[in-house]
Amino acid sequence: MLFNKPHVWLVTLTVAWWLLLALFYFNPQFDVFVARAFFQQVACAEGSPISKICGLFPYAGDSELVLLRKFLFYLPGVIALCILARLIQNLQHHGATYNAAQTRRYAIALTSFALGPYVLVNLILKTISGRPRPYETDLFGGLQPFTAAGTLDGSCLKNCSFISGEAAGAGWIVCLIVLLPPRLRLAVAPPVIAICLVSPILRVAFGGHYISDVLLGFLSSCVVYAAVATYFQMTQCVKKRVPNTAL
Repeated sequence: MLFNKPHVWLVTLTVAWWLLLALFYFNPQFDVFVARAFFQQVACAEGSPISKICGLFPYAGDSELVLLRKFLFYLPGVIALCILARLIQNLQHHGATYNAAQTRRYAIALTSFALGPYVLVNLILKTISGRPRPYETDLFGGLQPFTAAGTLDGSCLKNCSFISGEAAGAGWIVCLIVLLPPRLRLAVAPPVIAICLVSPILRVAFGGHYISDVLLGFLSSCVVYAAVATYFQMTQCVKKRVPNTAL
């Protein structure tokens, strides 16, 4: 019953996010270890510096996996448009046929999509973090130095690795399980979560993100969703306490 309250989820998920960030910040070798598992080192061209590491992430060249990644990339946006259509349809009802609770749930979902994967991740964190992607670093065939998660002092200038926008989109889809009737959630949750984990795994396998980027990106959308739900609940409680104004 305690976890039926959005503010409890907000506190729990926020603490988990910061603890996870601290884990990767103080133990950057975890990121390197996982990325190295997908990296294939090859001989460098003649004349290359002795210290240079050459290689590639072979999964990034698999056409079927690339196609799957494109599908998963656009999936959150398509789902958001479907929810928007349902919201508009619901707003066209009046009186007894109008479902205020459904409107609120759709509004929470769309607001969290805009504030999470788009604003927080793509507009803010990926702009200021400065963290190069694995394939851009000198550990994995690139030229830029490796930086730990959360350092915010890397050499990347835009669209950086910290944190993953695609993983954030996948995390947002998982949050949509709460839109389902309670009797369906336990049955639907495992396959939905499994499908949503494919996108973060591909980003790591392609060398586009470190494991910390995708885990923190995935969890960030859950934090934002809980924050938006908490805000909606607080404003609803305030409205109930304020008496109607006589005009």
